[in-house]
Amino acid sequence: MTTRALSDRLTNGLRRIFDQLAALAGLVLTASALRRTSSSARQGKKRSMRHTRVIVTHYGGPDALRVVEEECPEPKDGEVRVRVLAAGVSLPDIMAREGVHPETPPVPYTPGWDLVGEVDRLGNGVSGIEPGQIVAAMPIHGAYAEFVCLPQRELVPVPSGLDAAEAVSLILNYITAYQMLHRSAKVKPGQRVLFHGASGGVGTALLQLGRLAELEMYGTCSSRGAPAVSELGGVPIDYRNQDYVKEIRRLTSEGVDAVFDPIGGAHLWHSREALRPGGRVVGYGNTTSLRGEGLGSDREGRRNRLHGIPIYALYIAGGWLLPGRKRIVPYSIQTLKRLKPALFRQDLIALLDLLQQQKIKPVIAQRFPLAEARRAQELLGKGGVIGKIVLVRNGSSLESGAA
Repeated sequence: MTTRALSDRLTNGLRRIFDQLAALAGLVLTASALRRTSSSARQGKKRSMRHTRVIVTHYGGPDALRVVEEECPEPKDGEVRVRVLAAGVSLPDIMAREGVHPETPPVPYTPGWDLVGEVDRLGNGVSGIEPGQIVAAMPIHGAYAEFVCLPQRELVPVPSGLDAAEAVSLILNYITAYQMLHRSAKVKPGQRVLFHGASGGVGTALLQLGRLAELEMYGTCSSRGAPAVSELGGVPIDYRNQDYVKEIRRLTSEGVDAVFDPIGGAHLWHSREALRPGGRVVGYGNTTSLRGEGLGSDREGRRNRLHGIPIYALYIAGGWLLPGRKRIVPYSIQTLKRLKPALFRQDLIALLDLLQQQKIKPVIAQRFPLAEARRAQELLGKGGVIGKIVLVRNGSSLESGAA
């Protein structure tokens, strides 16, 4: 082989080697670029993940509610991001929007006392819970949203197969009813009770739980709500056309063992007149005292936190000092939850078990999509709603049951 031929052969060999090295480098660079692109896509997806929530822009009427779209919240250490399946609509939501409820946060804020949802993402340090698990919580505000981040300790597991709208009804309404019956009034089988607002969310819960406790039940309601009260085992009393104290005396001769009064103010003392000696009025909600001054939306939230407390204290003292041993006992679900969180969890688990056994069946007045929160609050604000109004996530078969 000549020197020239050998040189050409070496040159071609080196060229092929360089081409192969270049191709290999290209593959490496391409793979690296793909990894960067994929990583960027994931990061971009995380950044661009958005959700909707409802905010209260100012204290006032239903026009204060606005639907906004924004970045999806990320869970902090010890938090869990929950995809909300159902959120309850309650009178405390309306009172907070008006700025008169003791739990009113500064505006703007997202309303919503209670929710049932699916675990979506875990923050650092969270264990013992998995994505996809159904949970319940009572954040007091924040539930009117597609996603919400909550401390893990606030979440209570929900048995599989339950309707989300029915399950969320247990949190505020049924725990309130259950704890008032068994922890405040300490009712016993055969006792007589009177429920004010008996066809509403808490009222229907009281009737169902009262029937399980084998109580003799009477309930004030409108004529429209009377069939629901009767169906749930209560004797309806039309508060618009009948004096409920006279009616109770006519039906029972000596009065009832317990009255459950969400109205407050002077109404508490009138409820006391329906008691037999040794009975008690359980006061909750206190709507008259808190809402009596109207909206006053130019003033700051929390402005009525202590409004009505002096007269409430006077009624409580009077119940102890006056003859007849007819007591007035205040109840607050959020206060009891803060003082004894284990009881809240214990009672909710017990109620979820009753729901799973079909021993209770929450009355769902109507289901609205999240975007129609204003309509939902307007309907509740008009009064006369039978059962619970619930906001549900669009397109989920879990919330598609009949109202």
